[in-house]
Amino acid sequence: MADITLHPWSPDDLDLLRRANTPELMDQLGGVETDEQVIARHERYLRMQHEGTAFQFRIEIPGHTEGVGVIGYWQREHHGEPVLEAGWSVEEAYRGQGIAPAAVAAMLERARAAGETLPVYAYPRVDNPASNAVCRKAGFTLVGEEDFEVKPGLVLHASVWVAQLAETPRG
Repeated sequence: MADITLHPWSPDDLDLLRRANTPELMDQLGGVETDEQVIARHERYLRMQHEGTAFQFRIEIPGHTEGVGVIGYWQREHHGEPVLEAGWSVEEAYRGQGIAPAAVAAMLERARAAGETLPVYAYPRVDNPASNAVCRKAGFTLVGEEDFEVKPGLVLHASVWVAQLAETPRG
């Protein structure tokens, strides 16, 4: 696994979001955003973190304290049940180095340490082998495929992966 560190999202991380605003990294979110949309997303990350409804992190590797990616989890519903959803992106130049699986594993540990017990879901597109591999390597279990509304009007056919944070009782 890659040597990574997660740092809570801060006001200084806007440039990281701007660097991640590429067609390759934003394809699952509906495409490249305007600068106003990037700023609004950055402010939403900060607000939700303050409210305790979402936690975003800057992914750092040695020699790159400016960050090489973004990862986080937030509250949502899955088939009417409360869950956490995880999402991440790693800049193109740093892909294929094990950074994303290491960051996802570290994020899950952060969530456990914060007392989170809800299952964590990830919804990569079915045709995104890299993100599906990240889920598998980070310990998620594939539970199926479904159409997933990323935002109003944008529905993707996604793999549904889940990771348990709470200990499951043994019967």
